[in-house]
Amino acid sequence: MAAVTLAGCSGGEESGSSLTGFTGIAMPTKTSDRWVIEGGFLEDQLHEPGYETILEYGDDDPEKQISQIQGMVDQGVEFLIIGAIDNRSLGEVLAHAKDKGVMIISYDRLILDTPDVDYYASFDNYQVGVLQAKHILDRLGISEDGAEGPFNVEIFSGSSDDSNSQYFFQGGLDTLERYTYSGIIRIPSEQTEQEQTATERWSGPLAMERMAGLLDEFYEDRHLDAVLSPYDGISRGVIRALEDFGLVPGTDEFPVITGQDAEALSIKFIRDDLGQTQTVFKDTRDLAAVASGMVKSIVNGDDPEVNDLGTYNNGFKFVPSYLLEPVSIDKNNWEEELIGSEYLTMEDIDNAVEPQDF
Repeated sequence: MAAVTLAGCSGGEESGSSLTGFTGIAMPTKTSDRWVIEGGFLEDQLHEPGYETILEYGDDDPEKQISQIQGMVDQGVEFLIIGAIDNRSLGEVLAHAKDKGVMIISYDRLILDTPDVDYYASFDNYQVGVLQAKHILDRLGISEDGAEGPFNVEIFSGSSDDSNSQYFFQGGLDTLERYTYSGIIRIPSEQTEQEQTATERWSGPLAMERMAGLLDEFYEDRHLDAVLSPYDGISRGVIRALEDFGLVPGTDEFPVITGQDAEALSIKFIRDDLGQTQTVFKDTRDLAAVASGMVKSIVNGDDPEVNDLGTYNNGFKFVPSYLLEPVSIDKNNWEEELIGSEYLTMEDIDNAVEPQDF
């Protein structure tokens, strides 16, 4: 996608010369490593030119996040960078922010059902699902030339209140679809709709519970070959259920399991054959640079760079977006991509612990 700049879409923005860069950063949770890392990156990027920031985490509580955002507006922020918890819940507080002239950047999770989002910074979320499904096809030896089968696969999707879930889900489903039609891939549960496969709040414990139910109902006399999982925390919940079912990670009987976010603990799982075989790396340093760069451009009186004008419709408009490319990570390239880029250290991986309460 060619990068373009966009003028005149920022409704309430002030002239660049009057802005100080004071930015409120509303992140959704600390239970996923990525949001903690990104909050820090965003602050570092915005502190570099001397901007003041407020950083708060919503602890997966939509009402708490709304209150935090309102507090930021009351303190006089000029910009909001928001990783939404419930992306349909923010219309009223954002309308108030826009009345105060605040510029609103939707961060990674597109905020829906409001005209008051100015820009969107994220990754190509459809491609995330494509990469996950392609890993399954590669590991099972399924190709355009045909393959023996059938292979049994189950699908998990993300939280229903996160618009990214539909892009991950659709990218994966579209990639597997031709093989489900041909019968090479079977989904014994027949749960192929996003509503059926959703995992609220991206919860590993909920994923564990659903996987246990699928195993009990459909896999007493079947072999599960792969699980299309959209996120590392969900993947680890799936792995726990598989282990409780008697399957042993690292053996041929254990299914292929995808993921996303390159969390340190899941990289340990990939490295040490502990169940997960793939994740999708979205270099959040780059994403933080894009979002903070939007703030810097506007403060300087320039138009932020965007590279997508017609993909992300939030119910009111196509939100001008800048999309980054994700990278598939497996046992062959984790060290080069993650250690080599200094995104993680070996110590991070060795000492990683589960942030969720199972």
